[in-house]
Amino acid sequence: MSLKVAIKITMKKILMIEDNEDFRLIVCEFLRLNNFQLICAENGLIGLNIAKDQQPDLILSDINMPELNGYEVLEGLRNNIYTATIPFIFITSEEDEAYRCRALQLGANGYLIKPVDINEFLDAITTHLT
Repeated sequence: MSLKVAIKITMKKILMIEDNEDFRLIVCEFLRLNNFQLICAENGLIGLNIAKDQQPDLILSDINMPELNGYEVLEGLRNNIYTATIPFIFITSEEDEAYRCRALQLGANGYLIKPVDINEFLDAITTHLT
């Protein structure tokens, strides 16, 4: 008699909030190829609503976006009991230390500057998903 064991593989769900379509598509495809489930949003308002509805395992976001900027998205998430603990990493071209300080004060878990080193990018993601 053989015993069959069903193994459920759960792909980690990542929400990418980015208004630059080319960058968003490249990052989302790269992460899909690395076995992550991706949800993509083209602005902060859509991203915040998706996060509240879908409860992703991790959120990646730009800072400067239409509708709501990344800081406003992060504040909205941190002020909601259901999304307050979702790891949040900024991916931005803002190199000024004041941007990084504000991000961390608001509760961001990471801050990466574009162009992002691919190994640093994957390390940051896997660190916050374990």
